[in-house]
Amino acid sequence: MKSIIFAFALPVLLAPLLVTAKPLAPIGNELIWAGCGITKKAFMKELARAYEAKTGIKITLQGGGATKGIRKAIKGEINIGGACRAAIESDPQERAAYQVPVAWDALVVIVNKKNPVDNITFDQLKGLYLGKIKNWKVLGGPDRPIELYTRRGKISGVGRTLREIVFANFNQEFRGKYEMKSSGPLEKGVVANINGIATTGVSSAKRRDVKILKLEGHAPTFENIKSGNYLLYRPLYLVTQGFKSDQRVKDFITFALSREGREIIRKAGTVPYSDAIHLVMKQVEQYERAAMQGLYR
Repeated sequence: MKSIIFAFALPVLLAPLLVTAKPLAPIGNELIWAGCGITKKAFMKELARAYEAKTGIKITLQGGGATKGIRKAIKGEINIGGACRAAIESDPQERAAYQVPVAWDALVVIVNKKNPVDNITFDQLKGLYLGKIKNWKVLGGPDRPIELYTRRGKISGVGRTLREIVFANFNQEFRGKYEMKSSGPLEKGVVANINGIATTGVSSAKRRDVKILKLEGHAPTFENIKSGNYLLYRPLYLVTQGFKSDQRVKDFITFALSREGREIIRKAGTVPYSDAIHLVMKQVEQYERAAMQGLYR
């Protein structure tokens, strides 16, 4: 529990210090951002466009996933990383990451547009990933096999968040039919497969031709995410070298956290982090419940 509190809250407390450290050499009028595609779709495109119009500094956006964003930012191979998970403190490649939470993302369960199922419960979601629920009729659908799409490995942003919040076990095995290397192919798989189901970020899912299921009767709307009525959510981070970062990097972080930056994030349909600080403790409570259920499973 303690590590979760620090992962969510500490970067916010330290963020103002970003602008006080001595910068590295100037990097011209371009910054390179790379990382989580969901973070890119949630707010980075809009922030980058607005920042270039305001300052003339272009922010080039690349993909690659949260792990790439964290590790390349630490090494200085990119200026800013994007991550939809906290850095892994025990991993020497990630422990030096300086992560600033900027927004909240919901994890959503998606199915094919032709699937009649509209809702899934938290317990059903757990049963799905444990391989205990294998037929759509258990979820109120037709008598057809469920084909679960999961992310390869255990440290993707979506996979790690599910393991943390739903199972309280970072090593939990998922019993999926298809393992995908990134969120894009995973989402496209569900678009094409009437038996398919997967979990992804809402910022990405709403741009696909899929049905987004309600969770415990709550849709992942802006207000439900902000209030915590929608149960699956996580912070989205910008990752830097912290005090060693170039001043232009620090200036962009300051812009992202400013009133202007927060309004841009809202207009993109995403909840700014500071709009819903209370979600930190709600998520700790979720983790504790999952941990207790795991003890008696």
